[in-house]
Amino acid sequence: MSRPAPGRARLRLAGELDYDTAPELVEAADRLRRDGCTELEIDLGGITLCDSSGLSALVVIHRNGTGPIRLTGTGGMLQQLLDRTGLAEVLATTHHPANPAAATTTDTA
Repeated sequence: MSRPAPGRARLRLAGELDYDTAPELVEAADRLRRDGCTELEIDLGGITLCDSSGLSALVVIHRNGTGPIRLTGTGGMLQQLLDRTGLAEVLATTHHPANPAAATTTDTA
């Protein structure tokens, strides 16, 4: 997690976003919101798998927010999943190819 400016935070995820890890992401986002974060960026570039629980977590974070969330690093299969489910239209996404070397740290999930 990083805080680039007051009221803004960035979560960089790595690994699997699934039934086991999705609640951790929701809790991390909720904690940031309670701490005054109104703008949240979630970097998904290091995600190797995202199931329906992971997608659900993103929707919950979007609905529970007091400000915008933006998804970055949504390349390849994850972008296709967001497109096919219609979530790319609901959630602000910034598409760029995933770069596993750039996502070597795991902040949550």
